[in-house]
Amino acid sequence: MRQYADILAFDKNGQLALVAEVKSKLGTSIDWAAKLRRNMFAHGSMPDAPFFLLALPDSFYLWQNTGRTLEIVEPTQQVDPQPFLQPLFDATNPSNSHLTEQSFELIVASWLNQILQTQHSEDLPEGNRNWIVSSGLFDKLTGGHLSIEAAA
Repeated sequence: MRQYADILAFDKNGQLALVAEVKSKLGTSIDWAAKLRRNMFAHGSMPDAPFFLLALPDSFYLWQNTGRTLEIVEPTQQVDPQPFLQPLFDATNPSNSHLTEQSFELIVASWLNQILQTQHSEDLPEGNRNWIVSSGLFDKLTGGHLSIEAAA
């Protein structure tokens, strides 16, 4: 069976580090996110990686080391992405309320590329730094590369 993801991020050794699913839905909850993650894995369409990110314009949900379990598992972290995505929104000038999944996917990919290309955590923007470093995501991604809308 083919496995799909909106964005795959690989570490500097070429190992899959992060699977990111990008949705343009607003006003979600932790419960909704956990059920969506479970459904995606239940249908066998998502590759397994140490990190899984559900990226929404008003909330990022991050799971760490949960594997392909089919149980409903709450995210390890929930983060408001506005502080670190706003400069990218401003640069591309989309309206948050009319954001398509494709344009938001490009914004998330741009943000992830910034992390991949940052050599030292202290060079990350302030709104990004704490949760990315504390989760271990920065150490896992730095020096790696992305694959967008990939089939694994």
